[in-house]
Amino acid sequence: MAVDLFDRIIKDKGPLGKWAKQAEGYYVFPKLEGPISNRMSFNGKKVVTWSINDYLGLANHPEVLKVDGEAALEHGMAYPMGARMMSGHTPFHEKLERECAEFVDKEKAYLLNFGYQGIMSAIDALVTKNDIIVYDMDTHACIIDGVRLHSGKRFVYRHNDMESFEKNIKRAAKMAEKTGGGILVISEGVFGMRGEQGRLKEIVAFKKTYNFRLLVDDAHGFGTLGEGGRGTGFEQGVQDDIDVYFATFAKSMAGIGAFLAGDKDVIQYLQYNLRSQMFAKSLPMAMVKGALKRLEMIRTMPELKEKLWQNTNALQSGLRNAGFDLGTTQTCITPVFLKGDIPEAMAMVNDLRENYGIFCSIVVYPVIPKGLIILRLIPTATHRQEDIDETITAFSAIREKLEDGTYKKIAATLV
Repeated sequence: MAVDLFDRIIKDKGPLGKWAKQAEGYYVFPKLEGPISNRMSFNGKKVVTWSINDYLGLANHPEVLKVDGEAALEHGMAYPMGARMMSGHTPFHEKLERECAEFVDKEKAYLLNFGYQGIMSAIDALVTKNDIIVYDMDTHACIIDGVRLHSGKRFVYRHNDMESFEKNIKRAAKMAEKTGGGILVISEGVFGMRGEQGRLKEIVAFKKTYNFRLLVDDAHGFGTLGEGGRGTGFEQGVQDDIDVYFATFAKSMAGIGAFLAGDKDVIQYLQYNLRSQMFAKSLPMAMVKGALKRLEMIRTMPELKEKLWQNTNALQSGLRNAGFDLGTTQTCITPVFLKGDIPEAMAMVNDLRENYGIFCSIVVYPVIPKGLIILRLIPTATHRQEDIDETITAFSAIREKLEDGTYKKIAATLV
């Protein structure tokens, strides 16, 4: 007789799930309340908020709220009702696609209901069992899951390591000769955990030798990098060499949805073969009209990006001057690297939130190697200098407690 499928689930809750009793509702699935901004309420107290990807401060901008509210009042959240291919297509969806394509300098764009599902499905649609995928080992979970759908060969290269990339693109080229397939290379424009830009310029240089196509997930680069916030491809001067460009509305655009952009023939192919969109309800009109307004503001209000980078530079330079290790971030994402285990990290973050009024994301194993802690800060255009000063002071205090063993003693009572 087969074992009960749920026996394993009950006995082994996973590397993070095993901490659910101590962590849920506080360290994971926390409840931030109030308007999205630089300061929000957590556990009954006001905290400086560094965990919201509202880079340009559009989430509660009065102009955005006005358009969102009017669109919701006019259309509700149901219209258009149905899958876009069958009954959910509108001129506003087409308008948003045209404007997204123009903004990132591509021939055509296609809207996606959700970024995670969309890029997974795009990977699945772009390759067959005869094709080879080559991807960076630090790519986001949505890409990893998309690669898992691939029934053919795939090769992973060490993060941003061009020697490793060349080794694996050579392997892919040899394999493709045997299978008669092509090669899809996948990188992120900005790696969301460490804040490093993908080495797109170096990757596209290999196109002269190897015949491959490049898919770039620019979730964190769109709106924050490049002239006018047009993304990492513009930042590095290689936008024309990105064959399929992906960006989400969930970060700089402070909304829901995403888009793919590229040559007309490729995007049209995806329209007719992207399963997660063909069989899913269309993006609601309120979100489409809201995205049009947000994109207009990104285009016409450069001061939003300027303020974001003013805050980013002040935060990062202040932390570095205080002796903190920020790794090799080249973007707004600000990871602070510390040494300690999961219980120590929990004790430290509790102190940081309850006694210093600072709320930021905590990253531990298995996302990063054992023995490391990342406190991940996301500066936005809504932050102020006093937020930055308070945070640096608090971080200096908790680092001292981490190093003198205070949190290790507290952690012993949590196990």
